[in-house]
Amino acid sequence: MNGAQIVFDPFIGWLPLAILSALAFVAVALAVWRGLAGWWLRGLGLMAVLAALSNPALQTEDREPLQDVALIIVDESGSNRLGERVDQTERATEHLVQRLTAMGIEPRSLILPDGPGNAGTELFEAIATGLSELPRDRLAGVFVVSDGIAHDVPLGQGGMPELPAPLHLLKTGENDDWDRRLIIRNAPAYGILGETVSLTLRIEDEGAVPAEMRGQLARVGFSINGEEMRHAMAPVGQDMELNITLERGGMNVLHFVLDPAPGELTGRNNEAVVQINGVRDRLRVLLVSGEPHTGQRTWRNLLKSDPSVDLVHFTILRPPDRQDGVPVNELSLIAFPTRELFIDKIDEFDLIIFDRYRRRGILPNAYFDNIRRYVTEGGALLVIGGRELAGADSIYYSPLGRIFPAEPTGRVFEQAYRPGLSDAGRRHPVTSELPRAAAQETEDAAGWGRWLRQIDLTRRAGHVVMEGIDGRPLLTLDRVGEGRIALLASDQAWLWDRGFEGGGPQSELLRRLSHWMMGEPELEEEALSASAQGLTLTATRRSLEDGPHSVTVTRPDGEEVTLDLEADAPGHFTATYEAEEGGLYRLQDGELDTVIVLGPGNPREYEKVIATNEYLNPLIAASRGGSARIEAGLPDLRAVSAGRQAAGRGWLGVTPRQAYVTTDLRLSALLPPWAWLLIGASLILAGWLREARR
Repeated sequence: MNGAQIVFDPFIGWLPLAILSALAFVAVALAVWRGLAGWWLRGLGLMAVLAALSNPALQTEDREPLQDVALIIVDESGSNRLGERVDQTERATEHLVQRLTAMGIEPRSLILPDGPGNAGTELFEAIATGLSELPRDRLAGVFVVSDGIAHDVPLGQGGMPELPAPLHLLKTGENDDWDRRLIIRNAPAYGILGETVSLTLRIEDEGAVPAEMRGQLARVGFSINGEEMRHAMAPVGQDMELNITLERGGMNVLHFVLDPAPGELTGRNNEAVVQINGVRDRLRVLLVSGEPHTGQRTWRNLLKSDPSVDLVHFTILRPPDRQDGVPVNELSLIAFPTRELFIDKIDEFDLIIFDRYRRRGILPNAYFDNIRRYVTEGGALLVIGGRELAGADSIYYSPLGRIFPAEPTGRVFEQAYRPGLSDAGRRHPVTSELPRAAAQETEDAAGWGRWLRQIDLTRRAGHVVMEGIDGRPLLTLDRVGEGRIALLASDQAWLWDRGFEGGGPQSELLRRLSHWMMGEPELEEEALSASAQGLTLTATRRSLEDGPHSVTVTRPDGEEVTLDLEADAPGHFTATYEAEEGGLYRLQDGELDTVIVLGPGNPREYEKVIATNEYLNPLIAASRGGSARIEAGLPDLRAVSAGRQAAGRGWLGVTPRQAYVTTDLRLSALLPPWAWLLIGASLILAGWLREARR
């Protein structure tokens, strides 16, 4: 293809040429005014002179035409793989490639997969990416083969990509498609243990819902932390409030399943998973102290400084056997409510602490027996022993002593020693992660500060996690019925708080002790947990036993896989599993089990699955494109001029761009300068002769 045009390159520049042109015009006008017969010859002569000065030349181009390009975006996201949509997408793509090729237009395809993570279908991002990789002056059209569902719709027209060519949607799906889905409209991120948590569920139908399915109730199943599924009937198209009470601390997994309806497009949106973190509101602690001592103030300050702790402190300031002559009516204004605390409201406390308490007749055996009942039914008890624990009036000899994990021998060691961890303590989550615990491996290591007293105990049950003099039990933990008990055989922990010889983790020890006694899942000595990163599952088993340990993983399809766990720390065993699909996975090791969700619990890709023009209509209208349903037949393609409507009944249009690239450029003068001057001089001379002859 060639192209030619005349170009000018004045010898004297455009401004002087314009001045000379103006003077020539004045001269010709003056000749006309004076009535000279050769004015027109003079004008032609001056024009020839001006043409010579403007240096006209013929520019010739050798052009190579460029092929027009059409962009085809092929949607391979999850929602476009339902039903017959895969086959429809393949047929439409093949049809477009054949017709565009026959029209001399180069088809370029761009595959649109699922978005990363749970982003859904990023259709507008794909359009923008495809346009950025193509020359806009060659783009004849954009074709989107999709169900039209997009999850990255820009806000407002300003965020829409600019299209130099018409955009068309070849829509997959069928006219009679319909779907029923389960929606969690409102779910809190955390809930208070023992209090009601409210969730809002909704069941919605969309598409061509069959007449027999309208107005019917749907059955919804519900389970928490992998327990047995419970079912209820729910209305369609209405919000449903569900109230539950969390009994387990830490992450709780709630699984909802909607029974599939006959003929619906997919069941992938019939399930929903909600994770709610169960937390305690406040820790209610009853501190029962014996005679005032230095450690008592430390324990009280430690508990009072924690805003999440409600503390009731029962202490004996004047024992009954003290004879100082002070009248009883002047000792206190209000009698202490011992019966209310130890009988009526004892079950309201989360933790009871006995700090150096001895039996003095203030608390009768019936009270101690009720405390024992409180522990066996799920309560928590921490006993801190001083000399009183080894004496004849020790609370060990009350009904409470029946649940003690160790028995005092009556000996009291008054000597310095450094508390350390036992073998079980290095495995137990209460003590294994205490600060500077690793420094206790050697006697001369710079570890925790020393204590100065220890009560000699003989272990009867439970686990000794801390040792003192000659490996004797210092801290013993045990489970009693549904409750838990901890026995500390020393009243010297306050030395850590005062920083004696470097101090130690007294506050952290008490915090971990109290949380263990409250049943915190993260501090269970025998526990099974799981974590996930993408589709990689990591199973973690904590145990005081060496093993070997294995865990059974139940996949969403019901198949089971057994994983052998390997130790990576004392009492800590792990294994990883690469899953092939997302969903709810259940892990079990004997009586221990847990559940975890791999991938998105509620895939965004399946929130809505009915094909629609809604999201692409603004772009289609702005580019004067069109939409065609593949089910109704594949449209023909036509060439239309730019700016005209590019869609009609049974056809879609492309805009020829006629782009080209210049391969050669040549310039040649129309006439040499002397020829222009000769012509101009001849015309001027002819005008003078005519006037002279006249």
